[in-house]
Amino acid sequence: MKDNVVYAVRKDLEENADEKTRESGQRFFKEEVLLHGVKAAVVREITKRRFREIKDLKKDVIFSLCEELLKSDYSEEAFVAFEWAYSLKKQFDPADFIVFERWLSDYVNNWAKCDTLCNHTLGTFIEMYPEYVENLKGWTGSENRWLRRASAVTLILPARKGEFLEDVFEISDLLLEDKDDMVQKGYGWMLKEASKKHQQEVFEYVMKNKGDMPRTALRYAIEKMPEDLRRRAMER
Repeated sequence: MKDNVVYAVRKDLEENADEKTRESGQRFFKEEVLLHGVKAAVVREITKRRFREIKDLKKDVIFSLCEELLKSDYSEEAFVAFEWAYSLKKQFDPADFIVFERWLSDYVNNWAKCDTLCNHTLGTFIEMYPEYVENLKGWTGSENRWLRRASAVTLILPARKGEFLEDVFEISDLLLEDKDDMVQKGYGWMLKEASKKHQQEVFEYVMKNKGDMPRTALRYAIEKMPEDLRRRAMER
């Protein structure tokens, strides 16, 4: 069963791949990434169609299918895997955190994989089991840049709803002077989302820390604020 499903997904992707899409996709990354070259809408269609064939399998079996896809290192296959995992959100339990953390460590090697796993799958998990936000804070000290980025981007959707504000600020404190631009963009994005419900609090945080905050993170954080606040934040 496992081999058949994985083979079917890969065959779908290969049959819909083209070089122009692959080259276009590569432009979004500084590092070389493995891409079949399939348009995003087609990948989504394949993801949903193939999930309908396996949705009645046990969660651990589906997770093992996800891992088989992740082993290829192809970005489209990672998207399928992470979306399949998210589709099981009603079945999430605390033990799943270890699985998701291992996927981050072992298989995530670019911002697209990081954000796809974190925004929906891990973000939903944290909303269900908020005590695990403390584990995100532990990731801020990792040598793995994608774990550090994940510590912030996992809270993107909860922060947009106005949740976890104190944790957003604590994670930002821990990442404040990070030298990696992918990490800076990650926590700046998290602050930007938090500002949609907590504009004044985020603005005050930015003003207090702008002397130490890299300009990349600062620009992301204030992007959705009114012009007068953005101007004040950018003043030296």
